Amino acid sequence: MILQTEFSDLGTPRKGKVRDIYDLGDQLLFVATDRVSAFDVVLPTGIPDKGRVLTQLSLYWFRTMEPFMKNHVIESDVEKFPSKLAKYADQLRGRSMLVTKAKVVPAECVVRGYLAGSGWKDYKETGSICGIPILKGLGESAKLAQPIFTPTTKADVGHDMNVSFDELKGLVGASLAEMLREKSIGLYQRASEIAEKRGIIIADTKFEFGLLNGELILVDEVMTPDSSRFWSAKAYAPGRSQDSYDKQIIRDYLNTLDWNKTYPGPDLPADIVEKTRARYLEIYRILTGKELG
Repeated sequence: MILQTEFSDLGTPRKGKVRDIYDLGDQLLFVATDRVSAFDVVLPTGIPDKGRVLTQLSLYWFRTMEPFMKNHVIESDVEKFPSKLAKYADQLRGRSMLVTKAKVVPAECVVRGYLAGSGWKDYKETGSICGIPILKGLGESAKLAQPIFTPTTKADVGHDMNVSFDELKGLVGASLAEMLREKSIGLYQRASEIAEKRGIIIADTKFEFGLLNGELILVDEVMTPDSSRFWSAKAYAPGRSQDSYDKQIIRDYLNTLDWNKTYPGPDLPADIVEKTRARYLEIYRILTGKELG
């Protein structure tokens, strides 16, 4: 299990909640650790194999979606990485990608196909989601008539904040905002069709995009358990919350504790760690049709 990377001769990485990113000059090295966060707090306990699942599932979707949209991946085979990375091969194998540098669009592009999470809460209170009116009388987990695009700000720490489509236009420009909405919904619909054939509903997901030589490309991660809400189609029953293939097991456990959801986070017991690891491995197997190598 890898919680921190320390590749001293590569410089100081930019650390996200899960990923460490090293600047190699004309390329970036993305390394997905086994860190896990909940309620915007990175916990002291990691989940074995989590980083490999995130990386390998992202690579699967990057390849699958490439005919529809280009992405930032250059190489994921550590044997083909630059020679200066060879000594770190064991730590990088299966959990890293060399990617091209792109100008990252400062927005998280969220697409929702079902009433769940914060969208369900918003709908109950306002009859809309992020200001978008929704048909009245729907229950929790109901399928929306059409997927909706609900962008947010892109926060390095803390919560992302919802922005209206008009606010997004003001942030990135009207033309790019329209393209972000079109591409996000298109990617979601394509992925949903693939997932549904494998018995999985993608309730919602988020994408990140970058600009490379003026062209919009897909970056970061794609449709992983950390960025998406996956449900079993067989077990799906609208009118209640659904069991998700993600870290909900951890959130449910933490909600039983006397913890104020600020740093430092509590350690996780072994059974919660193993149950969460099993969920990540299961959704990888279902979606890709193979075991994690």
